[in-house]
Amino acid sequence: MSDQKTPKPDNRKNNVERLHDMMERTEAKLHEAEMSMEHVSSEEQERINQKNEHRKQSIKAMKEEMLDEMNDRMKGDI
Repeated sequence: MSDQKTPKPDNRKNNVERLHDMMERTEAKLHEAEMSMEHVSSEEQERINQKNEHRKQSIKAMKEEMLDEMNDRMKGDI
């Protein structure tokens, strides 16, 4: 008897929707952070700016992945 776990099968059917939800949450966090900028110190503003730059990069990557997934879906690969 083996104790090895088998990996779950790759289910990409909802990737576009999942990525869209993740992107919307990230955009909301970015907006909230921008709104809080006027109420924090300059050091905190710099930290927020750095986080927001990372969020923008993540959003861009999610958009690209969504397009790839939508293209695969249209081709019937999913």
